[in-house]
Amino acid sequence: MYNRNSAIQRIKNHLAYKLGQAMIDFNTNGGGYITLCKKLYLIKKQHKKEQKIYQETIQVFPQLQYPALETCNDYEQALKYKFHLSYMLGEVLIKAYQTWYKGGGFKLKNDIKRVNKEFQIFKEIFKEFHQINVSMLQGLIKNKQLLLKEFQRIKNILKIHQDYKAILDNIFHNFIYFIQNFDLIEEWLLSDDFYEKYKKENHPYPSLLDPKKLNDKNEKINYHTIPAELAWEMNLPLPDNYEFVWLASSLSGHGAMTMYFELCDINICKCIHHNPGIMYSNILAQLLNNTTKYNIIAYTDYTHVYVYRNDLARFLSLLHKNKPILYLVRDPISRLKTGVNHINFKVDKLDYFNLNTPIDRVLDRDTYYFEATVPTCEHIKTYWIYAESFFRLNFLTQCFKTENIIYLDMQKIKSEYILKTLKELNNLFSFKRIPAQENIDNGMTFDELGVLFPITLLANLKDIDENNIDETFEILITTKQLLKLYKIKNYKEINFLLFKHKIPFENLIFCIQEEKITSFKNNLNLIKYLQSYLQEFVDKLEIKINLKKQHLINEQQILHYFANNMSLAKKWEKIFKQELIHIKQHRPDIVASWKYYQEFEKMCEELDG
Repeated sequence: MYNRNSAIQRIKNHLAYKLGQAMIDFNTNGGGYITLCKKLYLIKKQHKKEQKIYQETIQVFPQLQYPALETCNDYEQALKYKFHLSYMLGEVLIKAYQTWYKGGGFKLKNDIKRVNKEFQIFKEIFKEFHQINVSMLQGLIKNKQLLLKEFQRIKNILKIHQDYKAILDNIFHNFIYFIQNFDLIEEWLLSDDFYEKYKKENHPYPSLLDPKKLNDKNEKINYHTIPAELAWEMNLPLPDNYEFVWLASSLSGHGAMTMYFELCDINICKCIHHNPGIMYSNILAQLLNNTTKYNIIAYTDYTHVYVYRNDLARFLSLLHKNKPILYLVRDPISRLKTGVNHINFKVDKLDYFNLNTPIDRVLDRDTYYFEATVPTCEHIKTYWIYAESFFRLNFLTQCFKTENIIYLDMQKIKSEYILKTLKELNNLFSFKRIPAQENIDNGMTFDELGVLFPITLLANLKDIDENNIDETFEILITTKQLLKLYKIKNYKEINFLLFKHKIPFENLIFCIQEEKITSFKNNLNLIKYLQSYLQEFVDKLEIKINLKKQHLINEQQILHYFANNMSLAKKWEKIFKQELIHIKQHRPDIVASWKYYQEFEKMCEELDG
């Protein structure tokens, strides 16, 4: 019985397949050419009749329309039937009939011979290469003649690299592009450069194209002419117009370091995303759009944006292996301290509010892990020990050459040391500029205050009294550090207009768009109302921050918690030993300077007796 949900049966019901099968039966059983012609005619006539009945039926009963071939479970197997001799012979017959007025019939004999040879080639292809999938089959159908033309050369490439699985996987994954650009790819895959850079070391993600040519705009195929998604699929390394790679463990001062680098006119190319393909595409665009800038590529292991290790290893492997690596690190106990004190935003937090909004509601925007009201060391056991991306220092170092890795301890980027540190880094990396001391603020970007902002007050007196003028001013409430970090421009600080006395937060600023400043200054009634409203805002914010500070956990409390939870301490000791293998080998001085980690190690030794 004919099954409309079977792609194989439906392809075998194609006119080409039925005609070709009749020819094969004729060659097997004989019967005379007149009989064959009559049989072919009847097959064509019956097929046309069936198609007409089907079209008339679905006009009356559209629900009886066949599902798309692609949705059938046996679609992949069915596509191979288009490479059966019966289907290929049928295509030749149909073409001869359609071009009879051009002499198609006279060419039929030679075309049949050609198809028999081509069938043998495809038979060999399917026998030798089991990696062929649906997308490849679809591409083969569209590029059949191109493949046949270059088959021997293609076969030679595949044979040469038969022991290098990674490049074979890349070829078959991008087989259509491989066929369409075979001359260029063949030259690359046969080159000494490919052997030295990829095959010799069995690189897990070899590039399908020559990186040198990709960086050359004069080449027909270069980074500017290849879609980013395709570049990722072909393992093309990122363009080399960056100076170094900056890595940072989470909770290690990357926010402050970002500001300091930007003061040095460094363009930080980064993308925070769990999908490394999107990270790659985004950074690729940043590099291509900033060819004249001093670029660096940055990656920070955020615990809340999880990237699987294998995916991350692939992304990192597409960075230039000879570029320097700057790794920002920190005492792991201090990282844990920041981790347990870390807030989460509430789902219903307000990022915009107006003058009618109760201030308590505005400030009620944060919580801790598992919706706790205060930080607790218990989260070391219930959350942080399971935060796999917290423990990636040793893993990340394995993705690069040891001699290229430069460790930088977070202590070195404190405000009192940062200028000296930048000068030392400048000696290594030749920055475009070094900022003056007066331009360097306290780098604590995400302190107790910074984590709560920015938020925006939509100030309009009409919200208070309908008789007032309907004019809204967007007042951005943020910190000096966040304003720099998020590159917020065209805003003017208006603290001097809103507060009669100095507020208790040195880095808290209230800003308004520059083009609205004159109009705002002239709105004296609004300013007067805001002075009262925002003073209450600051007063309640101060109470909130003081309460938060009272509950903050410090490193000594964490060590005390470990001392009272010996089995947990031993688990963390094992984790840290694995995590710190590389830095202990190559920068033992940094590890020795970590006061709290040293205390933790000593405590664990004492536990061992």
